[in-house]
Amino acid sequence: MAKTFLTRFTTSSIVLALCLLITACGFQLRGTGGGSALPPEWSRMYLASNDPNGELTRIVASTFSASGIVWVPRAEAQHILRLGPEIFNQRNLSVNAQARAAEFDLQMSADFIVFDSNREMVMERTTASVNKQMENDPQNVVGKAEEVRVLQGELRRELATQILRRISFFAANVE
Repeated sequence: MAKTFLTRFTTSSIVLALCLLITACGFQLRGTGGGSALPPEWSRMYLASNDPNGELTRIVASTFSASGIVWVPRAEAQHILRLGPEIFNQRNLSVNAQARAAEFDLQMSADFIVFDSNREMVMERTTASVNKQMENDPQNVVGKAEEVRVLQGELRRELATQILRRISFFAANVE
């Protein structure tokens, strides 16, 4: 009984010490920064998009919100983010012995522009672009179509994160 208690106590002490050590060095999971990536004067934005209910628009809105951005009506916004449509391309990278696609390159891109509250362009039209490669199994058409759909979602999230990073970098260097 005493040996079991001592083993548990030792294990618990080691786990606690490791947790304290990891937090002391500044480690944190990606995306849990807790604060805004943008300066305070960029915290109130309006999102303009031709497809306000589109997947990319919703993911951009949630990514920015998670980073501390508050979406407000156009009249109250300090900056306006004008998001262009997403462009998705799929091309063959290689073919197999039967002359069928063995690998695909999936690319997604979108243009964006940032205006200030006076509707003057602050950040010129910029294109954000991400891509992924995937292997193809011609025998599993349905499974690969689903994999493409899942990868499109991942590409949208990466694209939204890239847009946030680019605007954050620009905003930090403008001031």
